[in-house]
Amino acid sequence: MALVVCRDMTFSTIVSEHVADIVRTEPYEPGKLYKRELPCIRTVRALGPQLELLVVDGYATLDPQGRPGLGAYAADAFGIPVIGAAKTPFRTATHAAEVIRGSATRPVYVTAAGGLEIDEAARIVAAMAGPYRLPTVLAKADNLARGRVRPNIDRQIT
Repeated sequence: MALVVCRDMTFSTIVSEHVADIVRTEPYEPGKLYKRELPCIRTVRALGPQLELLVVDGYATLDPQGRPGLGAYAADAFGIPVIGAAKTPFRTATHAAEVIRGSATRPVYVTAAGGLEIDEAARIVAAMAGPYRLPTVLAKADNLARGRVRPNIDRQIT
């Protein structure tokens, strides 16, 4: 699990990078990603500074009625707004804003929780640094989490 901390709303200036190697996780359950991922986010978040906003790879809400996804559970757990930026569509998430970035033809699916509106979350994701479909900072976090690159700051094994 990786956390990349930025100081600006375009996520172009990285302040710190943190990685926690999580040895044991809950098995994946469709629509219940939070059961596996929230404890991991909690662990890596403890390595970094206080956050004002969290962007997760996944959905904040899973349907137009607000059924909570990973982002909503994180918003409740940490008391901060959360943007869900997913690479693949989720069948019930018909409310997600489809954000086309750069020269991409496929969208990033954006949802929000913790008092942040989807339209504002979509504007933030659209303005995030990077020329590709996936904002650079999200690609960086993914590469850190997969061990493809090493963090500049710290690494913890739990």
